[in-house]
Amino acid sequence: MVELSGCYEFGAPQEVVWEMLLDPTVLARVMPGCEKLEQTGENEFAGQLNIRVGPVQGVFQGTVQISDLRPPHGYHMLVNGRGPAGIIRGEVNLQVATSDAGCELSYEGNAQVSGRIASVGQRLMDSSAKAIVSQSLQNLEKQVAARQQPVEEGDGETAVSPPAVALPPAPSQTEFMLGVGQEMFADLVPDPRQRQLLGGLALLLIITGLLNWFANLVAHRTVKMLQEE
Repeated sequence: MVELSGCYEFGAPQEVVWEMLLDPTVLARVMPGCEKLEQTGENEFAGQLNIRVGPVQGVFQGTVQISDLRPPHGYHMLVNGRGPAGIIRGEVNLQVATSDAGCELSYEGNAQVSGRIASVGQRLMDSSAKAIVSQSLQNLEKQVAARQQPVEEGDGETAVSPPAVALPPAPSQTEFMLGVGQEMFADLVPDPRQRQLLGGLALLLIITGLLNWFANLVAHRTVKMLQEE
């Protein structure tokens, strides 16, 4: 089982974020690997998720059910997905409250997986789940910013852009895998100063390797030119 909790600050009114948390077009663009999400009933959706966790990649067909709505303060979400790579079941409680910056979204939930996808190990599952949540919230922030972007009207006045205008795409698989790597690195090295130091050392090693490669290439070409003369 994977357990997750946290909060995220949005520089937007509570009502705006609440509205977008119920918009299937927005939700489909928020989650990494989400290929479609369609409303099938009142507060019920059907979707398709294509995602890779370590060596296991699969397409999951699933449903999303929203209950215990308390507009504009929160709701309970239940997600069920099934595919060749396994079964996923998750649920989360979302709370939206006003804050000095605009509003704060807090979440608490868990996910259970079975099948091949569960064979990747607990650490990788935890990091993948954290990456999904982190990237979903970051992309939701982009969606909120796009929704609030003023646009010019015909009379020269400005208005808030309609929901269908310039919505950013969901994170790509490459961005998702980079996020998983970052979460694993953060779990292995919890001290931010140590992470910064290790990151600097890794960059130094990469630069050193490139310089050595370039020096060897120049030396090889120089020897070849001398031999030809």
